[in-house]
Amino acid sequence: MRAAVLREYGEPLSVESVPAPAPDPDGVVVEVEACGICRSDWHAWQGHGEWADDRVPLGQILGHEPAGRVVEVGERVETLAPDDRVVVPFNLGDGTCHQCQNGHGNVCSDGNALGFEASVPGAFAERVHVPNAEFNATRLPDGVSTTEAAALGCRYVTAFHALSHRARVAGGDWVAVHSCGGLGLSAVQIASALGASVVAVDIREGPLGMAADLGAKATVLAEEGTDVPGEVRSITDGGAHVSMDALGRAETCRNSVECLRTRGTHLQVGLTTDAERGEVSLPTDSMTRWDVSFLGSRGMPPSRYDELLRMMAAGTLDPAALVTREVGLEDVSDRLAAMSDYDTRGVEVVTEF
Repeated sequence: MRAAVLREYGEPLSVESVPAPAPDPDGVVVEVEACGICRSDWHAWQGHGEWADDRVPLGQILGHEPAGRVVEVGERVETLAPDDRVVVPFNLGDGTCHQCQNGHGNVCSDGNALGFEASVPGAFAERVHVPNAEFNATRLPDGVSTTEAAALGCRYVTAFHALSHRARVAGGDWVAVHSCGGLGLSAVQIASALGASVVAVDIREGPLGMAADLGAKATVLAEEGTDVPGEVRSITDGGAHVSMDALGRAETCRNSVECLRTRGTHLQVGLTTDAERGEVSLPTDSMTRWDVSFLGSRGMPPSRYDELLRMMAAGTLDPAALVTREVGLEDVSDRLAAMSDYDTRGVEVVTEF
């Protein structure tokens, strides 16, 4: 089968022929119909993560936002069958550990990250293997296309889990979203659907316009010299109830924390680059004084996908509205390179393999 393989960090991916996967006894093989291109793929392509012992190995097939059809099933799989349409999370759980059994499979004690570890080759390929498939793979409702499901990727589900499950955003809350890439725009749409009023922040006019279209009540253009926390506090009459750093830069993280009101909650979902190497200085005394919460959030438990899919089926959420480009496997390297200059908008999806 054809796949896009990481041979050198920062260099074009090698689109080549590799052996097709076979299912293990508890796994399934999915024919990939769509796979999102995410900034986490960009981090992997750049070779980031060594500071957290999380660097993606060379030789890895990237891609971690797939949806498609089951084509082969393992001998112990009973609830999935060939031709089932499924979406696959990047945070693969084993389904048996304490975290998985208690609804937290996104932080499985023995989990794997699809497309980031040698044991789980990714989905920039014609086919992908899904281990522990009855726990990890989720059937798609008839009205949800695989392209739309790929837009869920890690960005949309990460935003949903962070806002709905971790911060418990409610109607009437003010939510600030710092950086309006695919993750940030997902957060704008989701927070708006949950009844919050959203302030979107970015350095570019284009993504801010898209954020407004997706439900943001106000936008802040973070030009050089702009007091972003001050702007957000002014718009929200005292500060956001919840604020999200959707980029992972020191500046966006600090701005997010500093724009909160008393007893506000910061959500860290963006991963840092080699500029921060996993460490950001924060005003901890002020956070203590004003009872501010700092929450990390990663992916979403596979067992809770049904909540999001029900909202999509009802038309409350529309991740397809974030899809701005469909590309082929040979285009992935160019789209990753465009992320280096923040020259992408919304969610881009591979649909030709």
